Amino acid sequence: MGFLGWIVLGLIAGAIAKAIKPGEQGGGWLVTLLLGVVGAIVGGWIGSAVFGVGINEFWSLSTWLLAIGGALVVLIIWGLLTRKRA
Repeated sequence: MGFLGWIVLGLIAGAIAKAIKPGEQGGGWLVTLLLGVVGAIVGGWIGSAVFGVGINEFWSLSTWLLAIGGALVVLIIWGLLTRKRA
């Protein structure tokens, strides 16, 4: 998968992750989409390290599940780092 494919996959995975876990993460939608790109990379790395399945094909179900899972992980970590202290 090329560089443009990674970006598109990450943007869509970030939007899906935000829909799955809405909340008060700082940064708005733009940061969420950028975190989706980072999450797709993290998901691909974790998938290849743990399960032996990487992000190779754009239209593969495992690719999308890994990208969305990685985006959720990154989004949760971002939410913990940016939440306001009461």
